[in-house]
Amino acid sequence: MIRYALKCIVEHEFDAWFSSSDGFDEQVSRGLVECPMCGSKAVTKAIMAPMVRTTKGKEAPQTLTEAQQAVAEALHRLRRHVEATHDYVGKEFASEAREMHEGLTPERPIYGEATPEEVKGLVEDGVPVAAVPVFSPATDGEAKIPPVMPAASIIDKKLN
Repeated sequence: MIRYALKCIVEHEFDAWFSSSDGFDEQVSRGLVECPMCGSKAVTKAIMAPMVRTTKGKEAPQTLTEAQQAVAEALHRLRRHVEATHDYVGKEFASEAREMHEGLTPERPIYGEATPEEVKGLVEDGVPVAAVPVFSPATDGEAKIPPVMPAASIIDKKLN
């Protein structure tokens, strides 16, 4: 397995695991790799430093299952943080975020739902948004990764 630092066309940076360098190339050519923040499929490798193990701190995950579990736990903690510290605005997320961006309403941390088209419009207009996927940590050793959400994405206007 190989982990690549990736970035999308709007400069969102994220990591992903692939079976090989050819596996990355093949998945990108088939449109299977997309930015988790904006959904863009225009993804390239970013400059990355090699991972160096040290004896200090927690060891990096050794297997794909351990890595998936670590990601699921981190995303679950992020989601709990967003839910505890941000205002839920539901399906009005896109209009609320745009009004704040344009200075029509005071800025505050919000989250809610938006269609892929609304997200694309916000990103194109420079409104800072980020997707917050719904991952739950496992109790049986395997990350509980949900199916793709059919209608709306959970979006966060301002991560603190």
